[in-house]
Amino acid sequence: MGASVLNYPVTSNHVHLIIRDAKGRDAIPETMQLVAGRMGQEYNQRKGRKGAFWEDRYHATAVGEDFHLSQCMVYVGLNMVRAGAVTHPLEWPFCGYNEIQNPRQRYSLIDYETLIDLFGIQSMDEFKKAYRGWVEEALEKESQGERQPRWTENIAVGSEAFVRDVKEKLGAKGMWREIIGANGSYELRGLVTSYEANSGLGNEDLRQGNTFYWDISV
Repeated sequence: MGASVLNYPVTSNHVHLIIRDAKGRDAIPETMQLVAGRMGQEYNQRKGRKGAFWEDRYHATAVGEDFHLSQCMVYVGLNMVRAGAVTHPLEWPFCGYNEIQNPRQRYSLIDYETLIDLFGIQSMDEFKKAYRGWVEEALEKESQGERQPRWTENIAVGSEAFVRDVKEKLGAKGMWREIIGANGSYELRGLVTSYEANSGLGNEDLRQGNTFYWDISV
């Protein structure tokens, strides 16, 4: 469908995805619609139940293709460490960290070729080593266990030019969104109520009308 998965953790009640929209238009919302629909149908059939499977719509954050992407890769990779389920991502079998360190010959979820191309690395072996180093460095920091809302609640994270470009392409929907940041790292703020299932505003900024502008999402 034009979407490439770069990293992920699957938990008992949610999933995080870093996805590149290779097609440039609608690939991410179409992919999420397909995945959510298929998972809901399969679960309901297996359990003999009816009704909604997902509590709320997905939230997407655009991430710039620079050092912000490597930071986001590490943050997503440490998801289950922050949750207290494991002390190292290698201990959680349902995640991209394991798949990157042990690339699959068949049924891979991660697009290895796109991954190494985005980071300008020559081979998967080189990227495995680099990613492992980033994660180990983060694990040594006391702050690695802290949740960072910038990756899950903002509309965009990246350079000032990248964030302003996203805001401009959102048109009227981005007009009143605040840009904050300094020293090369900026954020386009989303709605405070972005995770309230009953608000009706959960992903108003993230529907098909604007998500196709974004290259990387988490």
